[in-house]
Amino acid sequence: MLEDVSALNQMVTALVPSLSRSLAEQFNVFHVMHHGTHEKQLSNVFAWLLDADGTHELGDAFQRLFVERVNRHLADANQLPVGGYRITQEVDTSSHEDVSGDIADIVLTNERASVVVENYEWSDGHGHGYDRYLAHGAAGGRQSVVVLLCVRHVSHLLTDGWEKSVVVTYAELLESLQTHIAHDRAWQRAHTRQGFFISELVQHYTEGPGVVSGEDQIQFIKAMCDTGESARYGHRPLEAAAQGFADLVALHAKQQFDEGHKTLGEVKRALRHYAEHTLTSQLDISRPTGQETVVKTPFSGQWQWCVALICPDPHRNLHLEFGPTAVVENGLVAEPVVDPDYTKIFVTRKAASGDGIDRILQSDIGLDEVLNGLSDGDVRLHDALLAISKPDFSQTPRVRRS
Repeated sequence: MLEDVSALNQMVTALVPSLSRSLAEQFNVFHVMHHGTHEKQLSNVFAWLLDADGTHELGDAFQRLFVERVNRHLADANQLPVGGYRITQEVDTSSHEDVSGDIADIVLTNERASVVVENYEWSDGHGHGYDRYLAHGAAGGRQSVVVLLCVRHVSHLLTDGWEKSVVVTYAELLESLQTHIAHDRAWQRAHTRQGFFISELVQHYTEGPGVVSGEDQIQFIKAMCDTGESARYGHRPLEAAAQGFADLVALHAKQQFDEGHKTLGEVKRALRHYAEHTLTSQLDISRPTGQETVVKTPFSGQWQWCVALICPDPHRNLHLEFGPTAVVENGLVAEPVVDPDYTKIFVTRKAASGDGIDRILQSDIGLDEVLNGLSDGDVRLHDALLAISKPDFSQTPRVRRS
């Protein structure tokens, strides 16, 4: 099992360079607005499309397309009426008998039937109660169907009753909408703004990135061969083989991403502990002012991988930065580190204006050394901080300790 995980690690790591080029961000309104990064945002969009009176001016077309898609998974005797549904969001599915509470993302209701929708990236109930959703939909004697609306259908994630749900993916649903709109020229002419929005939605969730260059295709094939995955090109049917491979890479890449985030947090905690208990004492001895250097970690977002050293006057504040934050800072500073190694800790100095930094230096301290624990006698970070503080500081030539 460990060998399998190691092989997957190597495969994902090898594929990242070629994938990153083909996945390079192109203009899309959803990218610009960072919309769709949370299920509630997408639930709002789908609820708008499902509403027959919505400003999309499509009437009940999308509602019908959605229910027709659900009906494909139901027996003939259990077919749902395709229209006439009222749309509600964030619906509390608790009952008098069960008051534990559970919120369904979207519910479609008419006189005969209810469709209770859980919207999530993966086909995973992620803690919601399938039976509770089903019972809520059946209130008033209605026919009840529970639907998982998702980006990716991964069968083995369907557990705890969710294997009985109907799974509908964004791609199949939005492709149906795209086809419908393509045949309605009058709507296209009269609703250019809605058409643009929907085309961006379709592109974002179905078409994916632009055309991959021939060079990137070759590099991708090479990575598949080098990592022992090339046999997948012989699997049939091809579409199922491609989807199976995509699901495998996506799941493992997500695991690696999550573990990477966890490691960044561990480095930050270890670095702060070292700064509080060792580094500040070293600095205060080197440049005594009667005041102590204070350690803080006040930043968030792309700046959060940083430990700030609040220095007494007349010294400017210094920072220990690593990983994503070091990447950002090196891209902003006037004299960036050439050929940076982001397995290392970087030190920076706050600009005199107080806006950003004006100096950056790559230290010899590796992230692995921080995780393993730096000794009290290690003065490499101390020396780097003093060096970057000097008026005659220069990054070149820079000598790295072995």
